[in-house]
Amino acid sequence: MKAIQILGDVSSPRVVTNDSLPKPTPHDDQLLVKVHAAGITADEVLWPELYTTENRIPGHEISGTISATGPGYHGPLEAGQEVIAFIAADRGKGQAEYALCLADEVAPKPSALSHEEAAALPVPFLTAWEALIDHGNLKPGMRVLITGASGAVASVAVQLATHLADCHITALASYQHHETLKILGAHEVLDYNRPGWEHDIHDIDFVFDTVGGQVLTKTWETVISEGLIVTVVDPPPPWAFGRVVAAESLNFPAVRYKYFIVSPSSERLAKLSGMISECVITTLAVRSFPADEAAQAWAQARQRNHGSKVVLTFD
Repeated sequence: MKAIQILGDVSSPRVVTNDSLPKPTPHDDQLLVKVHAAGITADEVLWPELYTTENRIPGHEISGTISATGPGYHGPLEAGQEVIAFIAADRGKGQAEYALCLADEVAPKPSALSHEEAAALPVPFLTAWEALIDHGNLKPGMRVLITGASGAVASVAVQLATHLADCHITALASYQHHETLKILGAHEVLDYNRPGWEHDIHDIDFVFDTVGGQVLTKTWETVISEGLIVTVVDPPPPWAFGRVVAAESLNFPAVRYKYFIVSPSSERLAKLSGMISECVITTLAVRSFPADEAAQAWAQARQRNHGSKVVLTFD
């Protein structure tokens, strides 16, 4: 089968398309999905674990058709059914003509979306949901700051925070994205390129950061004394996983902080169809490349602030 591989090492990754990799076989309760489109998570080339896998196939979000199921699968999905999936971060291998998925990673594809549009949503939707609902425990009226708000994950987060929790949203993004973010539900939009933006934001209950670096550091100045900062940035901050205490907590000792890696959930993915039809979430702008142009696609995905989600097609 055709698949994408990341060769080289984390310091000099090389994206190639291989036409001669073996087609996987579903075992136990696995599902084999014929992939029509696969989203690109640009930071995946920075994940050391990718370079220790057998075939180095990246990819975690896909849209396609169930080709076969393992003998132990007794769920509601059937061969021939169109599905979307988020394959767990420690497994991947979604950027291929065929991908193995577990039952809790797969849900029916929203019928209103093309495969390219559908493949762009699993990572942004699940990440935003887990950040806001599981970790942020958002309530109506809370003041929320979302950084990197023009990106796929953060733009979905703006919509979820607005429609599910009726929060007051401050979005941080470059100027050209401000009007779009207001349409999506942001009440205030600030340009992170403007010096001192952090001094114009006050009394934030919850920060969802997708940028890291100095932007993440500056958000500490915006939160209330017992506020919460959640980040999903790659590479993670030094304090991720509780390895060390955040240096910023010396000045803001009551502020809580957390880093997480998104988890699969077929139940949550199944909510997408309703949210799309009810206009709770709008589709992301997508730029698609055929699998044979994977190197160009990955190069495009790694360019920040281009306003679209990059996907590969395998049809």
